[in-house]
Amino acid sequence: MNTIKGPGIFLAQFLSDQAPFNNLDSICAWAAGLGYKGVQLPTTDPRIIDLQLAAESQTYADELKGRVQAAGLEITELSTHLQGQLVAVNPVYDALFDGFAPEAVRGNPKARQQWAVQQLKYAAQASQRLGLTAHATFSGALLWPYLYPWPQRPAGLVEDGFAELGRRWRPILDAFDACGVDVCYEVHAGEDLHDGVSYERFLAEVDQHPRACLLYDPSHFVLQCLDYLEYIDIYHERIRAFHVKDAEFRPNGRQGAYGGYQSWTDRAGRFRSLGDGQVDFKAIFSKLTQYDYPGWAVLEWECALKHPEDGAREGAPFIQNHLIRVTDKAFDDFAASGIDQSLNHQLLGL
Repeated sequence: MNTIKGPGIFLAQFLSDQAPFNNLDSICAWAAGLGYKGVQLPTTDPRIIDLQLAAESQTYADELKGRVQAAGLEITELSTHLQGQLVAVNPVYDALFDGFAPEAVRGNPKARQQWAVQQLKYAAQASQRLGLTAHATFSGALLWPYLYPWPQRPAGLVEDGFAELGRRWRPILDAFDACGVDVCYEVHAGEDLHDGVSYERFLAEVDQHPRACLLYDPSHFVLQCLDYLEYIDIYHERIRAFHVKDAEFRPNGRQGAYGGYQSWTDRAGRFRSLGDGQVDFKAIFSKLTQYDYPGWAVLEWECALKHPEDGAREGAPFIQNHLIRVTDKAFDDFAASGIDQSLNHQLLGL
């Protein structure tokens, strides 16, 4: 068994124009000061990384890695959540998602998708140069507007949607495979990969591609009322990244999972800082350790109530206290009687 690496922190939610959150060196020093040992890097902010340069230049990649290490940290993974979203966008969301892309491709869905695909391929090469083996992203969504089957969906719509999603992702997965890096889809509301069934549909379309892996985030499953512990039992061989994020679901007589179009603060299901929600992290860390999860435990801070700096400060010791240093011996070794083959045969009546 492996001892899970951590604590790590995803930097995306903390970046701002204010120090120490406005450049890589200072935000890494801040994270290290809180007790974090790793940082997951978003790839759309040039203050953090020049993704194309990291893909093309080993010198730059080494310098980037060295800057993080100078703060006493490691890079856990790169993230292309925003670019991955743009690999597959239903037209109803074109205007909303244009903000994720450079101005040069806004208003041009085809050019925007091509840009996103190239970004993912850069991420594969950059990850390889940085010595990383896992990458965090979203799948995008062609079918999300049709999640609820009313009006009745036309026959074949879902099948066609997943076939196209697989067609778009297959060359990206092959590019990651060539670089020795797993693509870890964050199974998430708003994505075509939002639960186990949808993930399995996608796997079928990409021929069970060995790089089509998972980023495990239990908070999204709390809001879906999905068994997030059994999910680990089912998919543990594919889990290669882990966002440690809490959530709560408190339905009442007025609202449930759909939330009534309310803000995050007023929804029955909402994300919370670590320890403030309902997720059973002791059981999660136990299962991931049992199944030899090889990666990092990374805080993704999202909370409708608590200040992000307080969530980050509390998150490092929370994760550290849940890490299980795996044992190198059985607890009942004190009672071992040693190997005696003749006795074994006697006990078996042989």
